[in-house]
Amino acid sequence: MNTKNASVSDTWLANLPSLLPDLEALYTDIHAHPELSTQETRTADLAATHLRKAGFEVTTGVGGTGVVGLLRNGDGPTVMLRADMDALPVAEATGLPYASKVTAKDKDGHTVPVMHACGHDMHVTWLVGATTLLAQAREHWRGTVMAVFQPAEETGTGAQAMIDDGLFERFPKPDIVLGQHVMVGVAGTISGRAGVITSAGDSLQIRLFGRGAHGSMPQASIDPVVMAASTVLRLQTIVSRELAATEAAVVTIGSLQAGTKENVIPDEAIIKLNVRTFDEGVRQRVLAAITRIVNAEAAASGAPKPPEITQLDHYALVVNDADANQKIGDAFRQYFPEGRVEKTLPTSASEDFGCFGAQWKVPSVFWFVGGTDADVYAKAKAAGRLNDLPTNHNPRFAPVIQPTLRTGVETLVIATLAWLSMK
Repeated sequence: MNTKNASVSDTWLANLPSLLPDLEALYTDIHAHPELSTQETRTADLAATHLRKAGFEVTTGVGGTGVVGLLRNGDGPTVMLRADMDALPVAEATGLPYASKVTAKDKDGHTVPVMHACGHDMHVTWLVGATTLLAQAREHWRGTVMAVFQPAEETGTGAQAMIDDGLFERFPKPDIVLGQHVMVGVAGTISGRAGVITSAGDSLQIRLFGRGAHGSMPQASIDPVVMAASTVLRLQTIVSRELAATEAAVVTIGSLQAGTKENVIPDEAIIKLNVRTFDEGVRQRVLAAITRIVNAEAAASGAPKPPEITQLDHYALVVNDADANQKIGDAFRQYFPEGRVEKTLPTSASEDFGCFGAQWKVPSVFWFVGGTDADVYAKAKAAGRLNDLPTNHNPRFAPVIQPTLRTGVETLVIATLAWLSMK
């Protein structure tokens, strides 16, 4: 802790050490009981219970399973703190004693493994801890704390679902919207930046139509497998040949599905792809290039009808307000020791957090908290193998509990303190 801000710790964070055992138990419980997007009923109940215990007014079922808690404490700014709750259809391979063994039905009715492979279990625990401490220190501040536990971030629909369910009409407009995410990085470090911090994300499904035939008679077919293969290869030239070296984008083909048997040429093929961009102009050019290439390859193959291109999800850019980011960064640097707070480059990961500030037309700030064991990170860096560390969405992704948990609670409290009025 920075001695310049010791009084902050004395009043706002004094109870954190005694709270940590309960928070660790909550974290491991949520990790062991993950829930898919829109199915977060158990997690939402845990969040609502903790908010009520802390003295918040609680509204459940916002946008499906979303939870909103309000702690009104006199005249002053309103600070919104957001945590996402959903997990992923991933089979956990961490080997942890609290590893998930859960399976569930996805939206298509398929039974899938479920894992908190992106750290949302940590996010929920952070917000529970921060709201508890803020409630305990209410004699020191004035204003309103609004805690938002959001569903379905992984499908890019949860924030918008809460907005569409009247979030803006039913709850007070915040002066600032704050959020954070656990990422690969030395546990206990905090990183942020002004401007764009996470990319825009677009997921598309492309359905290519051909004409099926016996594998021994390819002349009778219009082969959608060949069509799809040519399309995939050509799509990879968008970034390498249509964008300048100073422009950034990622085009990833995550799925190619066609046929069921080696001697049957199928009627169609399905391609699913993901695009990440940091500039709206680049985004539009990449999406236009995808449409052009897909249609041209289908035409070149003599497809019986044009392809179908369907958007599966979209994440807008998350853009940190410059002034608000500076204010919160200064608060972090005053509290945390030198070297704990860093500036980061924009990440190609995407988030729907930006919906809240952009559509409410209020400033928002989003930052990252490192969750990798310091020794593990140092050894990987020394060996030039940082890319070997399990990232978010990896079956082996597991933040080290401490100091990750403590740091995330501290950052939420300190960032909130930068905005609330002091008594």
